[in-house]
Amino acid sequence: MNLYPIVKPCLFAMDAERAHNLTLNTLDKVHALGLGFLSQEKIARDERIFCGLKIPNPVGLAAGLDKDGKHIDALADLGFGFIEIGTVTPKAQAGNPLPRMFRLPEVSGLINRMGFNNDGVDACVARVKQSDFWQSGGILGLNIGKNATTPIESAADDYLICMRKVYDIASYITVNISSPNTKNLRQLQGADELSSLLSAIAEEKKVLSDLHKKEVPLFLKIAPDLDLEQIQTIAELLIKNKIDAVIATNTTIARDSVAHLPFGNEAGGLSGAPVKGSSDHVIQELHRSLQGQLPIIGVGGIMSGQDAKDKINAGASLVQLYSGLIYKGPKLVADCAKALKGGF
Repeated sequence: MNLYPIVKPCLFAMDAERAHNLTLNTLDKVHALGLGFLSQEKIARDERIFCGLKIPNPVGLAAGLDKDGKHIDALADLGFGFIEIGTVTPKAQAGNPLPRMFRLPEVSGLINRMGFNNDGVDACVARVKQSDFWQSGGILGLNIGKNATTPIESAADDYLICMRKVYDIASYITVNISSPNTKNLRQLQGADELSSLLSAIAEEKKVLSDLHKKEVPLFLKIAPDLDLEQIQTIAELLIKNKIDAVIATNTTIARDSVAHLPFGNEAGGLSGAPVKGSSDHVIQELHRSLQGQLPIIGVGGIMSGQDAKDKINAGASLVQLYSGLIYKGPKLVADCAKALKGGF
């Protein structure tokens, strides 16, 4: 039952972050009443094996929508094949000052500068363990980052802390070095910095896999604002350090297509339709550079089933949604799943 076109005008009349929170809280209430089926289109099982994980369908939820794992079961009602929560950091932090989320409806875009606002990794882990989705074996990714107050030269310490905390509960772990909303974070995409970080987390994975007697895949999430040389360097380092997969891409800092719009020059990361072209390009170049040695999850600007197919055609194996849900509603999950059914 697609009620979203009815409620969307009311949500768009509110501040973007307030509408975001109201939507998630409403989904929670619907789920608690046992009415989750009202927000889900029928999605046929379309299992894919990705990094050893059995994923019911190739359409996932991107990190950022549920930063703290507060809404896992309600979001699972929407039919995602896998869910990624976070970004979580070692310590709780409030994030950047309000307002920090802005809609650009003229282009189906969104700018946010949330700043990894979260309750800290321990609180998130506790919520995950209480969720029915996790307890029933749902594919749940944990996206990890560094605290804003941690110096960039000590960033690896924060990632290792989070890895240790989430390793036993995560289906996979995503190392987020590409948010533009934590000062200097994207410096970690530089060759020397990334080599050092990936080496550290790869070594920690060996320790944790021995400790917990299981292999949890490690993914890296990268930005769309990369040139060909940077993409090639990242690909080489991913292969060298045996990272399991890469998520392409995060939000963009480019403003060429939106600078003329209200809020178009707000600081933060731009997502939604305006990032699709650069995201697809990075996926294509990354796929070429990786030469099939590790897979890609495509995210950025998916507003239709065809957009999801474009990500696959560019070289991705799975896709993730976020901003498209704001503009198209939960039906987008089913549209994308249908478009990818039995494909590639």
